[in-house]
Formats: sequence, structure tokens, C-alpha cells
Amino acid sequence: MPLNVHPDIAALSPYVPGKPIEELQREMGLARVIKLASNENPLGPSPKALAAIGEGAATLHRYPDGGAFRLREALAGRWKVTPDHVILGNGSDEILGLLARTFLAPGDEAVMADHTFVIYKMEVMAAHGKAVTVPLTQWRHDLPAMADAITARTRLLFVCNPNNPTGTMVSADEVGRLMARVPEHVIVVFDEAYFEYVRSAAFPESMAYVTRGRNVIVLRTFSKIYGLAGLRIGYGVTTPEITDYLNRVRPPFNANSIAQRAALAALSDDEHVARSRAVNAAGMEQVGQGLRALGFAPIPSEANFIYVDIGRDGRQVFEALLRQGIIVRHIEGRMIRVTIGQAEENQAFLTALARVLQAG
Repeated sequence: MPLNVHPDIAALSPYVPGKPIEELQREMGLARVIKLASNENPLGPSPKALAAIGEGAATLHRYPDGGAFRLREALAGRWKVTPDHVILGNGSDEILGLLARTFLAPGDEAVMADHTFVIYKMEVMAAHGKAVTVPLTQWRHDLPAMADAITARTRLLFVCNPNNPTGTMVSADEVGRLMARVPEHVIVVFDEAYFEYVRSAAFPESMAYVTRGRNVIVLRTFSKIYGLAGLRIGYGVTTPEITDYLNRVRPPFNANSIAQRAALAALSDDEHVARSRAVNAAGMEQVGQGLRALGFAPIPSEANFIYVDIGRDGRQVFEALLRQGIIVRHIEGRMIRVTIGQAEENQAFLTALARVLQAG
């Protein structure tokens, strides 16, 4: 008997994660695999977070603090807001789902780039909303065109900054012009998962829109520079009114106790963050130079990955690199995304890529 599935859900394609290291080793009999596919911190977790994880293991029989008091208080202090401005998620991805479920009625619209984080469209369609996609211009968000796309049915507008998968950024001036055109019935979602890696002084201070009372939510994560991807914890900073509505659909124990402990410790580990930024900056230069030496023109990135047109079938290059124990991400067509690793890992990727190109 056929299943009765809503057409909006049936039309979705499942998210395909990067291939795990252990799976590739089993499949191909490789002794060593380098994963540069999921934008993870190559240095691993904050040492302070690892210590906190060990200390919390003895209390795993207890439910976590459903209100995450200590972590929300620390985040509020960091961003000069009150704890009522902060909401936690099982990764910032979960908050995207909460936003869609809370603010979209069937047929309501959400504006986003056509080449951005795929979860936006998935969550909007799962909530039976309409995803309105706007083409990138030179691999960057076209904010004027996104403002033009707003209608009376628009409820959410997503700006991934820096953008995943391109790594490109929109500036404070560009965001200011966008915000001058966004009406009050639209919530602007600034997804800033890679915020801590940004080097440009022109990056917008999007938290300021929250403190001014605009209908804005700024999403951040502990998965990237803090190295806690496996614990799945992220957060949003927004108005108390928006957090109040989101908390009505948020599962009560969505941020587990170990994740809360680790995130609280990682937040204070400035040394680990500084080292991670330095390794990323050096690796970005190393990989960028290496790709240019091979004849490619990588897209300038403000994140911890590089997006590049490989000049041939990207799926074939991806699979050839897999056979050499290098996992990158094939996005579409000729485009691949490579995460910045440690220097040895970056060089292994460049060497393997040169070998693949030479083999034809």
C-alpha cells in the first residue's frame, strides 16, 4: 500500500553528508584518509572543552538543563544582550527548522540565494512554505535582488555570510542597504557559522540589528572553529519576542548536557580560537597558491574552505581523489569545495589533485 506523503516532503532530496573516514578506509582498503569535506576544524576540539566533557560524564544519568542557563548567560555576556535574546539548538541547523515551523504557514515565502546552504530550502519546504531563490552575482549574494523578491507573503529572508559553499561575504554597507528595504513582517536570518574565520574588516556587525530591536536572528555555531561538530550545538541571538515563539516549538532537552558543558568551556578558550584562525589563514594561502599554480582561479573565501571550478567533471575528480584517500566535497558540475586542513593535509590534497589532473 503506497504511503500517504505530503507532496512538499516527497519532492525533497535527502541531505547527503560528506563520506566518513572510516567508511572510505573500509571501501578502498586505505591505511590513511584525509577528510577535507565538511569544514571541520583540523586542530580538533578546544582542550578546555575536552576537559569539561570528561568532568560531565558522571552525570549522564541526569537530564540536561532544559533552559541551558549557564551557557545562555555566557553567550548573552559575550554579545551584550540578555539571556532572553539567546536560543540554543541541536546545531544551528535545528534553529532553522524552528524558524520555519514557527513563522511559515502553508504558501508563505522565504527568500534565499539559489546557491547557498541547502538546509534553508529543505526546512522551508518541510514547513510547506515556498522557497524563493535569487541567483548569486559573481558567487555573492545579490542583496538588492533579494530585497526586490520580498512580497506580502514573505516571512523569512536568509543571508548566509560567509556563504556556504562559495565562501564569499557581503559587507556591512551592503547589509545596511538591504535592511533599509526589509519590511517589518520579514525576519532576516543571518547565518554566520563561519564568523570566527572572517578576516575582512568590512564584515557586518549583524548583532547590532538585534539590539536595535529589528526582526533579525543571528545564527552561530560551536561546530566550526570551536571543533565541537560531533556534539551538535549552535545558537541564535534575536529579540526576546522571537525567542519566546521559538521556545514554544523547541524540544525541551534539545541541547544535551555534554554539549552545553563543552560549549561553555570552548567559549572561553581564546587561545584555541586564535590558533585555529592562524592555521586557517596560513592554509588558505597555501591551498590558494597551490590551486593557482595548477591553473585554477579559486573564489576568494572568508571561511575555512575554498570553492573552485576544477575545469572538468567535478564528480570524476572527487571520485579520483577518494581513491587516493582524499575526501573533498563535489557540489555540482565542475565545482568542488575543499576544507582547509593542517599544512601536511593541504599539501597531500594538492599533490593528489595534480596527480589526478595529470592522469587525465
